[in-house]
Amino acid sequence: MAQFELIMPKMGESIMEATILKWVKNVGDQIELDETIVEIATDKVDSEVPSPVAGKVVQVFFAENDTVPIGKVIALIETESAAAAPQASPALAEPAPQANGQTPAASASNGAQASSAQALGKGEGSRFYSPLVRNIAQQENISLQELELITGSGMQGRVTKKDILSYLDDRKEDPASSPATKPNATPGKGSPVQVNYTAPAVSLDGNVEIIEMDRMRKLIAEHMVMSKHVSPHVTSFVEVDVTNIVKWREKVKDVFQKKYNEKITYTPVFIEAVARAIRDFPMINISVDGTNIVVRKDVNIGMAAALPSGNLIVPVIKGADQLNLTGLTKSVNDLANRARSNQLKPEDIQGGTFTITNVGTFGNVMGTPIINQPQVAIMAVGAIRKKPAVLETEYGDIIAVRHMMFLSMSYDHRVVDGFLGGSFLKRVADYLEGFDVERAV
Repeated sequence: MAQFELIMPKMGESIMEATILKWVKNVGDQIELDETIVEIATDKVDSEVPSPVAGKVVQVFFAENDTVPIGKVIALIETESAAAAPQASPALAEPAPQANGQTPAASASNGAQASSAQALGKGEGSRFYSPLVRNIAQQENISLQELELITGSGMQGRVTKKDILSYLDDRKEDPASSPATKPNATPGKGSPVQVNYTAPAVSLDGNVEIIEMDRMRKLIAEHMVMSKHVSPHVTSFVEVDVTNIVKWREKVKDVFQKKYNEKITYTPVFIEAVARAIRDFPMINISVDGTNIVVRKDVNIGMAAALPSGNLIVPVIKGADQLNLTGLTKSVNDLANRARSNQLKPEDIQGGTFTITNVGTFGNVMGTPIINQPQVAIMAVGAIRKKPAVLETEYGDIIAVRHMMFLSMSYDHRVVDGFLGGSFLKRVADYLEGFDVERAV
């Protein structure tokens, strides 16, 4: 018999730790090769970790909700032969961590520091912080409460190294100041505007049930509130005749699946039209950095996807303008399937420059989506419905039953005015209405 050391896997270049959400297999359970043993989460994505070997779980070193550095041994799996256990890397040759996540040697000497790190890492805080940010906070004696008040410019409002160093510079210039004492302070370059508000009190009288938000819902809530504070939202609408697209899909869907082993949906067609329109209006593919406008040369389109838990995630199709319809279909299906099974990697949801959300999936005809920061626009696709419509013909106007759909786009009025926002949305509609019903598969 041999023992295999299961380590916390690396989830991306910038990810240095992950939180254990759930042990799918417990001590004493048998596990098969590639069977999920634990569910983990970073500040970007939730994932399932498959077992690299078959055997029996004999020990776990961390409890659920513990935050563990990348490369740490998190469990031991007993295998039937020594050949099944690969040699441990130098990172794995450290003494086995105790239940609190420390090695026995470090347990006594670093007790106070580990306690502080835990408090900053998860504890009462509503946000996750990278090890670098936490270390800087500890060295500078920044409390959890003070850290929570620092406005983050990173993904989903995360506090970055730049944010905390900028805050420290401001604090050194004016030692008595802090975010709490300067509510109207001008934010640093690239930082969202800090807006203080008090949530309305909720009465707990009557027949109620209190459900704590899960981790992902807290992140979504943070990001949505931050986006509304940062960007003045304007929403434009346009109705589109997508009859040609509907007829084409009905005609080719079986042939397409046989030829490419992929189901063709409407989403790749929508993404193709958006990518073409972005090339026509590149100033919709931008971000705001203080008083600077960052023009993104890559067209990376995010597609909002609902998870089985009811939460939302936005995987990104990189270089969408460089893919044909077949490539877009493969990318859409791959990302959607991996999102539903918690198999997305951090890089799969990074780098988006424009986002599409399909509210039509839920039978809604239109929506007013919230911008996915640091982007400046997001488009909602409504349900396709048969409606009577007026068609212009050489013999005069006629009324016909057509497949109609609303597009709605929210955009950041700091940098996108009605002319640009409306023109871009109309161009997307023009590309959809001009779809060639005889297009080859």
